[in-house]
Amino acid sequence: MENPVLIFGAGDIGVQALDIFRRNNVLVYGLLDDNKDLHGQEFSDVSVLGDTDDPGFVNIVGEKCEAFVAIGEKSVRERIVETLVEDRKIMPVNAIHDTAVISEMAEIGHGNLIAARVTIGAKSKIGNHCLVQSGAILDTWVQAGNFVTIGSGAIINDRVKIGEGAFIGSGAVIVAGIEIGKNARIGAGSVVIENVPAKATYFGNPAKKV
Repeated sequence: MENPVLIFGAGDIGVQALDIFRRNNVLVYGLLDDNKDLHGQEFSDVSVLGDTDDPGFVNIVGEKCEAFVAIGEKSVRERIVETLVEDRKIMPVNAIHDTAVISEMAEIGHGNLIAARVTIGAKSKIGNHCLVQSGAILDTWVQAGNFVTIGSGAIINDRVKIGEGAFIGSGAVIVAGIEIGKNARIGAGSVVIENVPAKATYFGNPAKKV
């Protein structure tokens, strides 16, 4: 990546993204966050410049500056992505850790965070603006829609389909061939052995509807 990047979000995910970009020798222009207590703080000499909607900084994004949205709350992430795509005509870039292992036969969309030691198998397809946290394993032919969150150490077996906006907790195991519905939530450490409907919350081993 030749252009510098502006990170939207200066919390845990923002700092994680900053580390990824620095490891990949990408210049980070700064971070933006709506928490005014963070304004002026520095992380590895990179400053939190202002709010995520501050036009003085948002307008920098364009042909010579990329953007990455590093916010865990899906609704806020969606809102900022929509602003960048519609108003600034720019699609956020990916933040992919240098220790991640991604098959050459996998497809990765835009604006995704792929953290340390993540494995993404052949023929898997990841949508846009997903968060795939440290050590998660996505086997072959996995499909994940847009704005999906997959927690640290989760194991997604082959042919699993994860609907848009779904949340998979840390350490969860999704057995082969299962479908997780749109905006469904899977609790941490759960073992999912049956399809999960849209918007449902499942937890336990075996996972049951809450």
